Amino acid sequence: MIRDLKFNPTFFLRESPKTSSIMLKHFPVFRLTALLLFLAILGSISGCASFEQKKHYDDLWDRVRASLKLEDAYGASEVRSRLGWFKRNQDYLDRTTKRGSRYLYYILEEVERRGMPGEIALLPIVESAFQPFAYSPAHAAGIWQFIPATGKRYGLKQNWWYDGRRDILASTQGALNYLQELHRRFDGDWLLAIAAYNTGEGNVQKAVKRNRKAGKPTDFWSLNLAAETRGYVPQLLALASVVKKTRQYGLTLKKIPNRPYFQQVPIHGQIELSLAAKTAGLTLDEFGKLNPAFRRWATDPDGPHHLLVPKDKVGIFQEGLAAISSNQRVRWHRHVVKKGESLGTIAAWFDTTVPVLRQVNQLRGNTVALGRNILIPTAPRANYQPNTSVSKTASKTKKKPGKKHRIHVVRSGESLWRIARRYSVSLAQLISWNDIARNSKLMPGQRLKLYH
Repeated sequence: MIRDLKFNPTFFLRESPKTSSIMLKHFPVFRLTALLLFLAILGSISGCASFEQKKHYDDLWDRVRASLKLEDAYGASEVRSRLGWFKRNQDYLDRTTKRGSRYLYYILEEVERRGMPGEIALLPIVESAFQPFAYSPAHAAGIWQFIPATGKRYGLKQNWWYDGRRDILASTQGALNYLQELHRRFDGDWLLAIAAYNTGEGNVQKAVKRNRKAGKPTDFWSLNLAAETRGYVPQLLALASVVKKTRQYGLTLKKIPNRPYFQQVPIHGQIELSLAAKTAGLTLDEFGKLNPAFRRWATDPDGPHHLLVPKDKVGIFQEGLAAISSNQRVRWHRHVVKKGESLGTIAAWFDTTVPVLRQVNQLRGNTVALGRNILIPTAPRANYQPNTSVSKTASKTKKKPGKKHRIHVVRSGESLWRIARRYSVSLAQLISWNDIARNSKLMPGQRLKLYH
């Protein structure tokens, strides 16, 4: 219809000669009136929202309130029953707001850009209370609490250097992609999508199928789901209700400026985090809260090659970064291999892994020549003693591959120390036999070798 509307000034001259002469005299006024009328019609047509001015909010919480879309569910008894906890825990809201002030603007911006309900921007509060280093017993990590498998499914890189599940930008994109996929899968039902984010789409689909087979409703409130999930969705809705009616509940939410907190800055290669923090004029702790994905003392040599920096520090960071030469950006400790050492004992002492040492030094196998210089990706440790009891014991007790060994299957809650004690072996032996680091996190089902 729009393409058929053509502005034709002669349309206004189809009157009597007297009227025509008046209109010609005031033609600029008529032309402006016609143009304004045309724009008004165009703006009223769905999809032409670009003519509308976006309302500005000084406080980001006001913007969140305006974006909430699931208010119809706030009145459910399961939601009301959880409001009391928030009313009694103003200090929790204060702590969460302080942590979330770094991330909420970016998250809400992405939620709005995708046309999702504003309640989704509050989900990291339920998941992690905006703690960027949060790690659950189920091995979920980051503010969005991705488990390893789901993280990989949504493109979140995970290795010794870097965990994309803790990357503020990457994990947010992954979580919103996942939620949108769930929303489509459950026919536009956001409550089912949120429930599936917590318990997995398979569990929600099974519950829906059971109810449908029994002739029962298939909305969230009617499904027989795990207790955690039955509380998870109401908790989010109760939190959203608190945000919506903060004063009514006798609570406060500290103002968060409605502007970006950070900016992504390219670094074009690896750099030590302490050096980057110093260059930006930040403490390492504050710098780490913006860049929690980097698991070691430096960024991943294979990328991503960018860092998040507070907006007011970007200029000084970029200037300082440009002044640092490439050979000053990262320190590699050079270690000379001593008698009795193996890659396993060296890796354990320097808190790295054998595969990393192999990759860095282009080695094969676990043995390394006496006297060889090897690079270790860590800041130097001045107190390293190659002939300590750790390396001596490991070298004396490490069995040859041909010897018999048994396999221990790791159970939930077990640690290297506990396993070593159970089998009456030293911790050094255990880490040496399995080529793992001293602080390695064990996974249930993981298999460890023990020699006798």
